[in-house]
Amino acid sequence: MDARCVVADRSLPSARSVDLRSSTLVGVLIGIAIMAGVDEIVFHQLLGWHHFYDRSTPSVALLSDGLLHAAELIALVGGFFWFADLRRRGVLSARLAWGGFLLGAGGFQVFDGLVDHKVLRLHQIRYGVHLVPYDVLWNVGGAVLLLAGAALVWRARSRRSRDGQR
Repeated sequence: MDARCVVADRSLPSARSVDLRSSTLVGVLIGIAIMAGVDEIVFHQLLGWHHFYDRSTPSVALLSDGLLHAAELIALVGGFFWFADLRRRGVLSARLAWGGFLLGAGGFQVFDGLVDHKVLRLHQIRYGVHLVPYDVLWNVGGAVLLLAGAALVWRARSRRSRDGQR
């Protein structure tokens, strides 16, 4: 007969000790990194519509793309290590992480569309075309992601507070 001893590990967090703030923020960080990567790969490299900084020489434009790409990769790797740590400790809320992901992706897109394109004029979406349709699609797409992320975070947090969890 095989006798087994089962010991409950009291050091592991219970289902009620989910880290709401970190679960949301890790999603935001990964969302920003993924959207920056999509922007870099699709619009900078594949389509060649712009660089991160277009107001100088081609060498500076390429350097600015490389710096953006490096920052995006650092954020992505750091975000996934943080995500893995939260998951390993059992304090990750997947719903909040997904909501944060959408908030981060949408926030990056809206920031890029309004601040980088219009306020700082680092670059435009595309050159030699009428910009209004591009700007509208870019910014509305970002706003939709932001609203979806906010709704997901709000629902997850209200569900937790309704169930007596904080």
